[in-house]
Amino acid sequence: MRKLALAVLVVLAAFGAALLALDWLWPRETGKQPALAAVPPLPPATRTSRMVTPVAVALPAIRDALEAAAPRDLSGKRDNPLGELLKNAELGWSVARGPLALAGRPEGLIVTAPLNGSFRATGQLATQAGNVGGAIAGLLGSDIGRSVQGLTGRVLDQRADIRGQVVMQARPAILPQWRIEPNLAGQVSLAEANLAVAGIRLNVGKDVKPLLDRAVHEQMSMLQARVRNDPVLEATARREWAKMCRSFPLGAAGSGLPDLWLEMRPTRAFASQPRIDAQAVTLVLGVEAETRVGPAETRPQCPFPAALELVPPAGDGRLDIGVPIDVPFSEVNRLIELQLKGRTFPEDGSGSIAVTVVRATLAPSGDRLLLSLRVNVREKASWFGFGSEATLHVWGRPELDDARQILRLVDMALDVESEAAFGLMGAAARAALPYLQDALAERATVDLKPFAEDARKSIAAALAGFRENAAGVRVDAAIDDLRLVAIAYDAKILRLITTVTGSARVAVTALPR
Repeated sequence: MRKLALAVLVVLAAFGAALLALDWLWPRETGKQPALAAVPPLPPATRTSRMVTPVAVALPAIRDALEAAAPRDLSGKRDNPLGELLKNAELGWSVARGPLALAGRPEGLIVTAPLNGSFRATGQLATQAGNVGGAIAGLLGSDIGRSVQGLTGRVLDQRADIRGQVVMQARPAILPQWRIEPNLAGQVSLAEANLAVAGIRLNVGKDVKPLLDRAVHEQMSMLQARVRNDPVLEATARREWAKMCRSFPLGAAGSGLPDLWLEMRPTRAFASQPRIDAQAVTLVLGVEAETRVGPAETRPQCPFPAALELVPPAGDGRLDIGVPIDVPFSEVNRLIELQLKGRTFPEDGSGSIAVTVVRATLAPSGDRLLLSLRVNVREKASWFGFGSEATLHVWGRPELDDARQILRLVDMALDVESEAAFGLMGAAARAALPYLQDALAERATVDLKPFAEDARKSIAAALAGFRENAAGVRVDAAIDDLRLVAIAYDAKILRLITTVTGSARVAVTALPR
């Protein structure tokens, strides 16, 4: 019994001596964090966004609007070419327009319509016609002369059909004053038609054409003025401008954080001249806007531009919206801790020591980040498995992985004091350092996809307000992709620069009348 007690005392003494030696040899916690370099504050998070939207007005819609606006009937009178020979004369014409046909070509719109009508001559042949008949008999023959003399005093009422076509060309152009200049030109063609009055032949087509040309040109002038003065383009642009000039909710950047708002402030409007094909007249309108993210809803001031800037053809509809997302480092630390806390290196269990991460934080320092790891280091070579906790400081340069949409640290290196302290654990610990650095380079990442996905959903919801379809108008706007393109940071905020790309188009199938 005495021998057993002595043996226990020897073991306890050896164990105490080992603990004293371990306490002397094991790296001591200094509690001192490496000095951090100052980081300048981030400038206001403002980006420039660009939205280009083609507005395709279907040719049937234009034809229907013209059909409703253009008069269906034209009429007029001409002077009496027979003078005193035909008393109480009325020489009049009336023409009915048929349905309009509209064709689109790169050089412009061609509008055609058939014309059908009649020319009517009424009156009473004067007594002087008898003398004229005698003169005509002497010149042209007794038969014609007698026919004229026989009509003296009789009432005449004769008609001739008018057949023809009106052709109008339009080359619409956008004006800087938010108006559309139709640039109309037209001509009338009539088939030959003759009418004999008191033996005198009248070329109705030749006589009526100048009168019909004048009437058609008057109607075109009225239509041109109406289109040029129509404020529909400006009114529509003002309405959409007001829709964009506001803040859109983005939600919170993380758990327990305040909601964020995307402020959009349109600053510039531009357009390219209409493009015409066989299906539609397409106007390409564009807007540039300043976008920024803030913690509160704002009401920006967005003065509507007095002039519309005209630019070369802008191509298809496209959305390029820059959205900066500010994430507090407290949220970044939460994510990096989720990624590292509880992990033990080496992960395959090999080696004579095991390093388990207890806590992880990131701190900005100049162009680098300091990753501070509270770790539990346990040696596995002995039966006792001695261990201790320590804080390791690792420097790394932040880099955005575009393909994986993650933030990672590159050019990682242990802080000098941490490396020296770690080296005191012995050859096994020193040998494990390169592996530990490689493992941290692979695991010390922040997954940014949730932020991008939240922003995508929020912007998609904001675009839904622009997809409100009205009668005869269909608006399509969709997000195709959202990518993180750059990062920036200061002492408190990690800023993610995202670019939203998408498409937008407007189809007009009916015009207001």
